[in-house]
Amino acid sequence: MSTNTIKDLTAGTAGGIAQVLVGQPFDIVKVRMQTSPKGTYKGMVHCGTGILKNEGPLAFYKGTLTPLLGIGICVSIQFGALEYAKRVFAAQNITSGHGGEGGKILSGGQLFIAGVGAGIANGFVSGPVEHIRIRLQTQSNTNPMFAGPFDAIKKITSQHGIPGLFKGQCVTFLREAAGYGVYFLVYEKLIQREMLTKGIRREEISPINPVLYGAAAGYALWAVIYPIDMIKSRMQTDGFTPSTGQQYASARDCVRKVWRTEGIGAFTRGLGPTLIRSPFANGATFLGFELASRVLYS
Repeated sequence: MSTNTIKDLTAGTAGGIAQVLVGQPFDIVKVRMQTSPKGTYKGMVHCGTGILKNEGPLAFYKGTLTPLLGIGICVSIQFGALEYAKRVFAAQNITSGHGGEGGKILSGGQLFIAGVGAGIANGFVSGPVEHIRIRLQTQSNTNPMFAGPFDAIKKITSQHGIPGLFKGQCVTFLREAAGYGVYFLVYEKLIQREMLTKGIRREEISPINPVLYGAAAGYALWAVIYPIDMIKSRMQTDGFTPSTGQQYASARDCVRKVWRTEGIGAFTRGLGPTLIRSPFANGATFLGFELASRVLYS
């Protein structure tokens, strides 16, 4: 593994930790709203105050150990794969005489493909990590099935094998590929524009810009993936077998049943906390990555 890749993975980890600490309270509200029966919550505030009153403030960080470890790794993989793909495309651009100095000004298509690759690479880890987190976030507070993330992993694998951890994985790959293709395309194009219009290098960009561009990229991501994410949440909270309350035979079956029984509104339920969380969590992610990269590459 090259030193550049190690630096990118380390910077990505910094971004991932920042993302979890900022975004986790919003995420638990989103998941509860996505997975609860219609009419359980009047809205985001009702859901949030209910969690606070019934389970206390620490409930907003329920299942945080899994994302802290997992999303640290996930974001590290995303940025590691993205930066590697960018270097490959830059080398191609040099050969073909495109992309300016060092071939680094990538086309929209190149950035989208790099983002899709980053999303798929990330999906191998984010699928099981989010599955465990969602199980912990949605379990009963009075009669919990799992004592914590490691207990959840142990119980799921003992009953359903390793494939049990990867429940909802096809939907996860679809979400990651589509979402991160758009996410990194938007962010990198905004960074490119800032560099070109001001004639500056990447490390000279003001730290506020990664926050703003990260927020914009986050909104683009959720605009593309939210209905897919809702199906993923349903699949990952569903029973494993008909005897343990399985409702959906497949992702397609899930779409059909949700559409038929709950209508189109179900596909955007929980969108409020996501849209509030997104600029903070994604701004923090890119700021963490850019600042860590500057230190590591200086």
